[in-house]
Amino acid sequence: MIITIKESCHHLKKRSYDDPSAHLSLSPSLCRMGATVFVQPLDLVKNRMQLSGQGTKAREYRTSFHALFSILKNEGVQGVYTGLSAGLLRQATYTTTRLGIYTILFEKMTGSDGRPPSFILKALIGMTAGATGAFIGTPAEVALIRMTADGRLPADQRRGYTNVFNALARITREEGVTTLWRGCVPTMARAVVVNAAQLASYSQSKQALLDSGYFNDDIFCHFCASMISGLVTTAASMPVDIVKTRIQNMRMIDGKPEYKNGLEVLLRVVRSEGFFSLWKGFTPYYARLGPHTVLTFIFLEQMNRLYKTYILDR
Repeated sequence: MIITIKESCHHLKKRSYDDPSAHLSLSPSLCRMGATVFVQPLDLVKNRMQLSGQGTKAREYRTSFHALFSILKNEGVQGVYTGLSAGLLRQATYTTTRLGIYTILFEKMTGSDGRPPSFILKALIGMTAGATGAFIGTPAEVALIRMTADGRLPADQRRGYTNVFNALARITREEGVTTLWRGCVPTMARAVVVNAAQLASYSQSKQALLDSGYFNDDIFCHFCASMISGLVTTAASMPVDIVKTRIQNMRMIDGKPEYKNGLEVLLRVVRSEGFFSLWKGFTPYYARLGPHTVLTFIFLEQMNRLYKTYILDR
């Protein structure tokens, strides 16, 4: 749902900037990689929570804070940054690809008069771009899941990857190159759900807040709508995310994969761990996705306002 602002001034003046998904800068990849340094502990806690208590209703961690403190106690500060190199590579591959695909498709779908695509079409473009980016980023995602999960295993069962490139090389050598794309379907499905849910829930939340009569179209309204959007997006995408995490971390048992497909993961989690286990790790996941959603839409809305004031209305 992100595109570049390098259209000509002729197109800029004709295009409506009231739509919060209309533009962003072309270079958030480096920003997202920088942000990864700060949110990597949240990713690690979320992954550990999703992998804990497999096949049983017993919980390895009582809460996300318990998980974080346990990791710090047992593995030290460096433990919460395990897999950072994989997280950085994931952002470099996923974000860059998603941006590129969205930009190309958006520009192709823009009318000759500069009119942007409809909301539905933008949502479809966003989902397509997200799914494509997720496919390209799956190898880094597999490495990230395995590296962040390693610390919870007994010493003799740990994979011991030293960095993301060591992980990719060893996975290819020991398990075959196709293993790098293990779980690509749920990874792509999560990207589709996130893109669709963010766009739709933000638009609907903002409209509902404005219709209530208690809000004006200002930064406070945008913040509240973004918080709601982040909550809805987190709730909608977490079941798909836990499927992705379990499949990408699974081992071969007697020559057979631990899970046959994503549906089996869902059924086994619900049957053995309880329905609400599909939302294990909700707090760190929302803590990571929520602020990103808020900042994305607030930035877009304010940039829209500036363009409307200094370009369209002149």
